[in-house]
Amino acid sequence: MDFKNTTALVIGCGISGVAASRLLRHAGAKVYLFDGNAELDLNAVAEKFEEAERPELLKGELPEAIKNEITLVVPSPGVPVDTGLPAEFAARKIPLLGEIEMGYLFSKGQLIAITGTNGKTTTTALTGEIMKAHSKSVFVVGNIGNPYTLEAEKTTEDSVTVAEISSFQLETIDSFKPTVSAILNITPDHLNRHHTMENYVAAKESIMKNQDAGSFCVLNYEDSYTRAFGEHLQGVKPLFFSTARVLQDGFWADDEAIFFAEGGISIEIMKIREMMLLGKHNVENVMAAMALTHAVGVPFETIVSVTKTFKAVEHRIEYVATKKGVAYYNDSKGTNPDAAIKAVEAMPGPTILIGGGYDKQNTYDEWIESFGDKVKLLVLLGQTREKIADCARAHGFTNIVMADSLEEVVRICAQNAVAGDYVLLSPACASWGMFPNYEVRGRMFKELVGKLED
Repeated sequence: MDFKNTTALVIGCGISGVAASRLLRHAGAKVYLFDGNAELDLNAVAEKFEEAERPELLKGELPEAIKNEITLVVPSPGVPVDTGLPAEFAARKIPLLGEIEMGYLFSKGQLIAITGTNGKTTTTALTGEIMKAHSKSVFVVGNIGNPYTLEAEKTTEDSVTVAEISSFQLETIDSFKPTVSAILNITPDHLNRHHTMENYVAAKESIMKNQDAGSFCVLNYEDSYTRAFGEHLQGVKPLFFSTARVLQDGFWADDEAIFFAEGGISIEIMKIREMMLLGKHNVENVMAAMALTHAVGVPFETIVSVTKTFKAVEHRIEYVATKKGVAYYNDSKGTNPDAAIKAVEAMPGPTILIGGGYDKQNTYDEWIESFGDKVKLLVLLGQTREKIADCARAHGFTNIVMADSLEEVVRICAQNAVAGDYVLLSPACASWGMFPNYEVRGRMFKELVGKLED
């Protein structure tokens, strides 16, 4: 694509919008960087750019005269494409180009792309570390917090880019073509954005739509959606992993070890007790990372060596501290019920669980049912607290406390926990409304725990 005669509108002044604007300016495009927040400090945004690469900054309402100039629209991943300005420009037949698609257009080398409802960040981070032990030029980008457009120009033909890709980002791909992809699992999430489960599933499946015949897509055999994808693939080869059965081909695990099978012959790769990660879901994440890196030629010796020393990523069942014999865990990235279920399952003993936040139109029945005898107290805050409490009571769980702030939450947990208990922040909800993002929520939780008496 020739950007030199392009007038682009980048929507959203966050990290993705800034990176996309910079890349477009480097390519010779005229760029307007716009945000609908009329209170935004544009001087602070301007400071993120060198003067020569700075786009024209706009906020509030977009003037009609500027709308008529636009030949390309680049919405940030958090901007819905079926409403507002993106929909208006689409109706005018102005092309929409996502930030991930743009990063792909400017990058070189191999691309490993990972999506799924849960486990993306851990799998992406581990895959990146394995690739760094094998290759000299590796970039870890995408929904993990490092925009693809920020790194794309640095890549070479010898580079490997490992990308965490959200369903939002997949809505605006066109030519995006991974060398190898992964769909880890699919459970209901972001239905306020995608409207139907069918739309959400289709967005996830699209990660492999441009892959070449003979390339691989790593899939979870125990997820009904991803198993169905693999059984109906045309050209792209499925590479399955499973924690529930012995596979004839792919990666599988029992309670003791992880195995690789080919043609019905299995070899043991590593003992599960050698991992530093907790929980069955992390065994799945590890197998996915093993499959992705094996597919691009990394030796098992390297894969196992890195996996043995890999620790949990921040905000994903992250150990925080032990205070008066109580272990505190930060799972702020558990922003949907399925992720929160996995965090509860990973706790080794009696647990005080912190939940609630922004309402993404999820249901909470399976999450509540996963409590069993493990969860002794549920502390709720945020927009969804009454909805979750009603669901919990309907399932017979009544030991619930409401809170108005995270400070109050941590105080309640400390007052009710005894030595040997676990306190787990795994909200099953997004952070919006009370916090800018799950990172802020998680870091605030860690700070508050750190202030508790030892």
